Amino acid sequence: MDDRIHFVEHKGKKILLLDFSHANATQMQLLLEYVRITVARHGHESLVTLADFTGSEVDHAVATRIKEVLTLDRPFVKKTAWVGAESIPKAFMENFHSFSQRDIVTFKTREEAMDWLVES
Repeated sequence: MDDRIHFVEHKGKKILLLDFSHANATQMQLLLEYVRITVARHGHESLVTLADFTGSEVDHAVATRIKEVLTLDRPFVKKTAWVGAESIPKAFMENFHSFSQRDIVTFKTREEAMDWLVES
């Protein structure tokens, strides 16, 4: 899992990369649990995260788990960006926002997302 969930450095700042790209629904469930455990080990509002959903399978069960993890992670994450979210149904995205009460900003590329994440 460490190859998918790990820190990357961008412009001298650390970003926790959550690489869900091309994961099927079963892999998504396992990755989401690993994310929950990993994020909970950090301090209050100490993380910026980049989630890449490019080509991933987000069915109803995965969407439900994403909502749960987003809510549980809220105290630890000060800023988050997503890429590859175009394939996630709009209703799921709206549900993620409202249920977790978090701002999820989406970008077309990882580079754009990382630039935004490291801005002051």
